[in-house]
Amino acid sequence: MRVKEHGNSGIRHTGRMRIELAVQPGDPGRPNEDFVSVALPASGHGGVLVLLDGVTPPPAGGSGCGHGVPWFTARLGGALLELAAARPEMTLAKCLAAAISRTADAHRDTCDLTHRLTPQATVVVARWDATVVEHLVLSDSVLLLEGRDGSVSAVLDDRIARLAAVGPVTDAQRNAEGGFFTAAADPAVVSRAVTGSTARTAVRALAALTDGASRWVEVFREGAWAECFALLAKEGPQVLIDRVREAERADPRGLTFRRGKPHDDAAAVYAEL
Repeated sequence: MRVKEHGNSGIRHTGRMRIELAVQPGDPGRPNEDFVSVALPASGHGGVLVLLDGVTPPPAGGSGCGHGVPWFTARLGGALLELAAARPEMTLAKCLAAAISRTADAHRDTCDLTHRLTPQATVVVARWDATVVEHLVLSDSVLLLEGRDGSVSAVLDDRIARLAAVGPVTDAQRNAEGGFFTAAADPAVVSRAVTGSTARTAVRALAALTDGASRWVEVFREGAWAECFALLAKEGPQVLIDRVREAERADPRGLTFRRGKPHDDAAAVYAEL
């Protein structure tokens, strides 16, 4: 195995497998609320990737939690990675439910987990072995799958996009019937996730992006998902994030490309299987 580290990005080459990831805060003065990690079981026959985008609470009103979003995403992401890697007999939905429960138990005695803005996150998790690639997506982070024929398909939980198409999306729609759903303190939310599986022989590579990185496609319209995937494969996740930052700086007030924040935390991971 050869491992190369540079800044907040990492590249791993192990046999025929290539894994590369990058994470960058939207504001250097604030903690990064995204989480991304990869586990390669000792058996050498598969792997797991987990990517979370922590939800930033509004400046006023609080969240009922004294720990904060970075603490939450680190706890939830770490628990989910461990469970998905160590418990292959559990579905990814069950792994996420157990990780949500474990994280909630870690602070339910000190924090108000019933608060509507209790720390929460979007979720992408993919797990592969010699026969199958499993996936789970909850909320607006993105999973991309490249087929052996070079085609690229996006796995999306499009609830926020559908809501935005008819009007402003509000916090009142979060984790509410008819709204959109994130991983917070209730493990029952896993029933809202987009899940599925694909034969391992049909998948050449995959990638996952928080919405701070997927802005390249969804906000700035620099290309479609296939072009985004080609950029990741050729130049890596850090270059994709750099391109997003260039687009953000070119439109600092969001006059041409409307968005909730001028800059957002961005995380991306690319894995060739």
